[in-house]
Amino acid sequence: MLSFENVTKSFKDGNDTIEAVKSTNFSLEKGELVAIIGPSGSGKSTLLTMAGALQLPTEGKVLLNGKEINHFNEKALSKLRLREIGFILQTSNLIPFLTINQQFELLKKVKKDIMSKDELDRLLKQLGLDKILNQLPSEISGGQKQRVAIAKALYTKPSVILADEPTASLDTENAIEVMEILRKETKELNKLGIIVTHDQRLTKYCDKVFEMVDGQLTERT
Repeated sequence: MLSFENVTKSFKDGNDTIEAVKSTNFSLEKGELVAIIGPSGSGKSTLLTMAGALQLPTEGKVLLNGKEINHFNEKALSKLRLREIGFILQTSNLIPFLTINQQFELLKKVKKDIMSKDELDRLLKQLGLDKILNQLPSEISGGQKQRVAIAKALYTKPSVILADEPTASLDTENAIEVMEILRKETKELNKLGIIVTHDQRLTKYCDKVFEMVDGQLTERT
């Protein structure tokens, strides 16, 4: 599904080279919810951007659905992100002047392979969003905004859901709710979910937990 083979990522800082991600190997499958935990600056967000085809590795191979993406050009990478990757960010990134329903209408215009109306209606009901579709983002709570972000990510039928600190702006109750939703949806829809977080409380919802320290990734056993 998603594999890293001896992947590294380095950046130039003047005359120095900073190794943000040291040699990394893993293989993850659909239906898994995976946490990558670690302090700020440890390299976990850099790793996530490579998993999401936003950056290419300095060395090594990234394979998604059996395809090595290292040699894709920008057009191919953009198409890959649109078709295969769903992003959930720390802030929900909703368009402020569009209602919740219009957020989904916009996605429908840019991507053809999306959920059917019945599938979307079922998802929105499961997430408790069916009653707020005519409201603007400013009129709903932080927890509701993150649930909308999750629904948007799932609506485009990606293979992989990548979440960068998705609960950072939420209180404990809403953070737990978001994790329960992510776990449920990755299982039921057979998606691979990867969550980057520094919050240890969230790991109990995940099938696998990796720790990132100074660019080195290790799996908890």
